[in-house]
Amino acid sequence: MTTLSQLKSDLQSLSNPEKILVFKRFFKTGPGQYGAGDRFLGLTTPQIRSLVKKYWQNLSLTNLDHLLQSSYHEHRTVALACLNNLFKKSDSKSQKTIFDFYLHHTSRINNWDLVDISCPHIVGAYLLEQKDRSILYQLAKSSSLWEKRISLISTLAFIRQNQFEDTLNLALILITDPHDLIHKAIGWMLREVGKRDLKTLLNFLDQSAPRLPRTALRYAIERLPQSQRQHYLHLPS
Repeated sequence: MTTLSQLKSDLQSLSNPEKILVFKRFFKTGPGQYGAGDRFLGLTTPQIRSLVKKYWQNLSLTNLDHLLQSSYHEHRTVALACLNNLFKKSDSKSQKTIFDFYLHHTSRINNWDLVDISCPHIVGAYLLEQKDRSILYQLAKSSSLWEKRISLISTLAFIRQNQFEDTLNLALILITDPHDLIHKAIGWMLREVGKRDLKTLLNFLDQSAPRLPRTALRYAIERLPQSQRQHYLHLPS
């Protein structure tokens, strides 16, 4: 049995019907919802981490491509977690290959958790060392919900290095997006900026708080004192 076949067998053996029902509701898989049609095996996060630890060093990009094409959410989760590890352990040339591979597969990185566990560690980590970050602005203007979320969440890698400009610029580009998952992403990244540099967050809010979607604003100001939260929540639009 090949490594890929053994991994898939292990995934299947851990299937949990009760959790499948929970995950289908949690990840909005009903008709017309953002995760419509996604399938689950019902694995827990510790189970997935254990399998990634066991297998990632013996899986090729071809194997990971196969997993990303799967209709099972956990197959794609494992693939992306393995890709994170592979990127971290690779030289710069191989990292570029993995970065390109990731961007080629954005249509399969198709739920918020899949985006969030992977793009800061691959897209963000790669672009942290690059002067040209224009791909993020291309993704932000995509028609794909997931590419737009990737564009913003990738900047978490920059925020952790006290680089905030791209996060703030992308937040402004996405500020009129209608989707709640983008609103949450904007608010989350702004909150992360505030953890590192409160003045930068407050300057942004002073200029843009009235334009922010309500969910984004509430996420962004979550750590502020009550008086400041009320101030920004009641600014005239």
